[in-house]
Amino acid sequence: MAHISVLGLGNWGTAIARLWLLEGHKVKGWTIEEDVYQSITLDGINSKYLPDHPVKGLDATMHLSEALEGSEIIVLAVPSSVILDVVEDIIPHLQPRHVLLDLAKGLAPGKRLISQAIHGMLKEAGKTNPLAVLTGPTIAPEAAGGVMTTALVASEDDAVANRLASTLGTPSFILHPASDPVGAELWGAYKNVVALACGLVDGLKQVGDLGGDNLKAAIFMSGFKEGCLLLAELGARAEVAFGPAGLGDMYVTATSPHGRNRSMGEKLGTGLTLEQALDEMHMVAEGVRATRMFIERAEDSGLKVPFTKALNTLLDGDIDAEECCRRMVALG
Repeated sequence: MAHISVLGLGNWGTAIARLWLLEGHKVKGWTIEEDVYQSITLDGINSKYLPDHPVKGLDATMHLSEALEGSEIIVLAVPSSVILDVVEDIIPHLQPRHVLLDLAKGLAPGKRLISQAIHGMLKEAGKTNPLAVLTGPTIAPEAAGGVMTTALVASEDDAVANRLASTLGTPSFILHPASDPVGAELWGAYKNVVALACGLVDGLKQVGDLGGDNLKAAIFMSGFKEGCLLLAELGARAEVAFGPAGLGDMYVTATSPHGRNRSMGEKLGTGLTLEQALDEMHMVAEGVRATRMFIERAEDSGLKVPFTKALNTLLDGDIDAEECCRRMVALG
């Protein structure tokens, strides 16, 4: 039995906590949302984010120090936009026994990945805690319900990746250790860009005759092709593209009705502006931030990314969803 702290009780943080509770692990959860805390504490369920899957036995708290007390594995399940702030808050409480597992993949300010930024923060504080990244096709409601899936646990330290995969894997949540956290994290972030683009098709289908499976497949292919070229230049190993962190995660995020980035794209596809679509979102859509940051990273490296640029132009409000899709398909 492992002692696990899950920081962030959105849909994925709650789902993964449920999986580990059912395996007999001791799990604590931290949230800043009063309604989430009250729902879990009083009713044993996260009625806001995962209402159909009880989390009986989850020890919820709104205090970081309480969440970390007695834990061995600290799971960072907060949005990428705030994860570095949370890491800064937990650093004073870290003990040598703590292992960090990052679920919020992506790019950070300073031309670094989030995991690289966390490593830098730990080093500056004189901490040597190991860090791993978890990514793969993991739609939260399905995983919480026991639908079988697979994911990567990637760390520069093979022993850490192997130990986490062995400890945290379940019969339905099959974890594979990997040694390329850079590739895993890059693909974990980039898949949200493609999902956002594929969601445009679902929106267009609601308002006209342009949207359909053929168009979505063409856009998916175009996005995957650009990802293979761009992410390799940014440091990802080529083989990651064809595993759970690449094609696997990208496919489910771009096609599942539960995918928040696909849902965000769908709203844009119906003609909503970025601001209007964001106002309607119940959960954070990482694809908007990822699109902006991949554009910056590509420009800094002198790389051409016409697929991502077309989506960014749409987000800026300079073209509509139909024109964005036409530009993406033309790249094929």
